[in-house]
Amino acid sequence: MVQAKPYPTALTGAIPDLSSSRSEQLIQFNHPEKYRTSEWYTGHGEITASGDGRSFEISATYSLKARVELVDGVFDCVNPTLAQAYKSRTRCVAIVDQTVDELYGEPIRRYFEHYEIPLELVVCRAWESDKTPDTVHRLLQFLGKDGCDVSRNEPVLVVGGGVLSDVAGLACALHNRRTPYIMVGTTVVAAIDAGPSPRTCTNGNQFKNSLGAYHPPVLTLVDRHLFRTLATGHIRNGMAEIIKMAITDDPVLFELMEHHGSTLMETHFATLNGSEELATIADDVIYRALFSYMKHEGTNMFETYQDRPHAYGHTWSPRFEPAARLMHGHAVTIDMAFGASLAVEMGWLKPEERDRIIALCRSLGLSVYHPILENVELMIDGQKNMRRKRGDGGLWAPLPMGIGSCDYAQEISSDLLRAAIARHKQFCAALPDRGQGKDMYLTDLGLE
Repeated sequence: MVQAKPYPTALTGAIPDLSSSRSEQLIQFNHPEKYRTSEWYTGHGEITASGDGRSFEISATYSLKARVELVDGVFDCVNPTLAQAYKSRTRCVAIVDQTVDELYGEPIRRYFEHYEIPLELVVCRAWESDKTPDTVHRLLQFLGKDGCDVSRNEPVLVVGGGVLSDVAGLACALHNRRTPYIMVGTTVVAAIDAGPSPRTCTNGNQFKNSLGAYHPPVLTLVDRHLFRTLATGHIRNGMAEIIKMAITDDPVLFELMEHHGSTLMETHFATLNGSEELATIADDVIYRALFSYMKHEGTNMFETYQDRPHAYGHTWSPRFEPAARLMHGHAVTIDMAFGASLAVEMGWLKPEERDRIIALCRSLGLSVYHPILENVELMIDGQKNMRRKRGDGGLWAPLPMGIGSCDYAQEISSDLLRAAIARHKQFCAALPDRGQGKDMYLTDLGLE
């Protein structure tokens, strides 16, 4: 007869003798620091034996520390931030968006040469049409044994927009089942939303972001100076993600956007002919949007709870955005504007507050209406998909309860949905261009 080895005492306090007792017993596991896989992740757990020799329960907690930091000139050789992240390592493995490489490839390579850090870089095209499992698989080949053979404690550098942050983040989540990465977002969406988010993903069939994993970057560096080379349409596109947090969580941010949003868009966040005062406002807007977003998203990493204000504008749009081939930001503001009209219909929001929300979106050239909203069956289908995604407990659609706060509608009946669509259509019919925005459609399936 083989005698079982005892549990290693380093993992536990008092170890129950399961062989000699039939009562319920608890074993707690607190692992020594020297066995940690990575400097960013920790965890502990416990196992409880039922006492009947036939069942037991396991409970485990996973913890991580992630940092988000605003920086100026992230690839300037006088800025040591990135170098400090890699100086103790033998190299930097990087995934860089194709367009970003054309604009910043030379400064990136020069930066790592300056700090004598070997750089292994792959260039990845990251259009919306590239947001597929095939792209994730190609990145996994680069990270894996046939490529750079990245270790489980080696942070991959990801430099690009929202699409790249999603697919490269997912590749890191899958490689070695968890590989850390550092994110440098080069678009507004990537900088203040998709980049620091724990949600990595790729598109499924006619439903955005339906395949993915929860795996945030361990460090997100936000450099608004990278917005200088963006097309104004992409600046506008990213403004939607700032507006959603202003409406649902931060009334000060909303007022900042009312007063300065158009100027920030025109100057690409004070990087084109912006004054020092405007630069300070730009940093404040970016910081407030990031803090408000990550306050809810980062602390609820696995979407364990559905009281998520940052999901405003993302209840119906995941279904109609690909069907109408809309830019993401425009789809979000259409969803937000409709949600505001729905909130008025429900008595949650005053009409004048709805008017302010729509006026802010329109002041930036963002869309607030599209005829696809009238496809009620598509909207109902979107609700069904979202209800499944959010756990079958309800739709939990965030809707504004005034400027700077929100609540969550557990269900929206088909009758209420139709009434709100009709009311919103009537309201937008009186607007110039019937509520359409500038550059609202995907023309080149380009970056978000």
